[in-house]
Amino acid sequence: MIIVFGSIGLDIVQSVHELPRAGETVLTADYIMLPGGKGANQALAAARASSNSGSNVEVQFVASIGDDDFGARALRNLKSVGVDLAGVAIGSRPTACATISVDHRGENQIVVSSGANLETVAGQLHPRSGDVVLQQMEIPLREIWAGIDLAHENGAQTILNAAPFQPIPTAVLEKLDVLIVNEIEAEMMAADLCRTMDLDANDLQNTCAKIQERFDLTVVLTLGAKGAVAFAQAARLQVSALDITALDTVGAGDAFVGAFVAALSENRPLGDCLRWGSVAGGLACLAPGAQDGVPDHGKIIERIGEITLTQSA
Repeated sequence: MIIVFGSIGLDIVQSVHELPRAGETVLTADYIMLPGGKGANQALAAARASSNSGSNVEVQFVASIGDDDFGARALRNLKSVGVDLAGVAIGSRPTACATISVDHRGENQIVVSSGANLETVAGQLHPRSGDVVLQQMEIPLREIWAGIDLAHENGAQTILNAAPFQPIPTAVLEKLDVLIVNEIEAEMMAADLCRTMDLDANDLQNTCAKIQERFDLTVVLTLGAKGAVAFAQAARLQVSALDITALDTVGAGDAFVGAFVAALSENRPLGDCLRWGSVAGGLACLAPGAQDGVPDHGKIIERIGEITLTQSA
């Protein structure tokens, strides 16, 4: 089973000609409401990547919502692909919400209200040996660390997508099986760990290689339009990206992570996991929003041959 432990919410997106200044009211005609939260996005991506694969991999989502319409809307896509929602609690706070204003130049203002995400606790998790537990960093840190401890103690694989980045204790890194970061997160991690390790934030691949060796885990560095690279024991694997014209890159990273974990849960080789992630991340850029463009298993298989894989010692 894949267990995704993390955040969920709704994004309210407004298009305006100019962003408001302090104290100014700006009118706009319409808005759209899109389900989001990195945890929900990745659970959806993992479920879609597993669908019709014949593997019968189950995806469970563990989170918290409010007793409100926003919570029901945020869960709708997850329900539609059969994600197990028994671990979703209804808290006393409202469902998380982000208000996003985008002007004619593409500049934006974003306010995020964490709401019920602040009530999500590791006690909602019940991992077993053989499970894959995936987490991000949009719920309280103490619960993320506790969730990793719980998964590790029960023999589950522990995967952390360090997004949005916050400093990770070395004791936590020692219990991870896989760490996934993008270039900005890797740079911030290098700056944080440079107090105890010889790391260069200007050489991200060498940084990831040193982190892999120091903590004996697999480090995946996503590179956007340049693909991704993984650092594992005695091997460095790199994949290309799809040749596409991106419409919206929001959620591409979550699509990568979800598909990568889906492939990992099917015991596919690390190189194949990277290829799955790269295809899913690319296809997710062809539709607006974080969830609407997330591909299923069939669409990933159709494009997997376009991804090249190289390996070096």
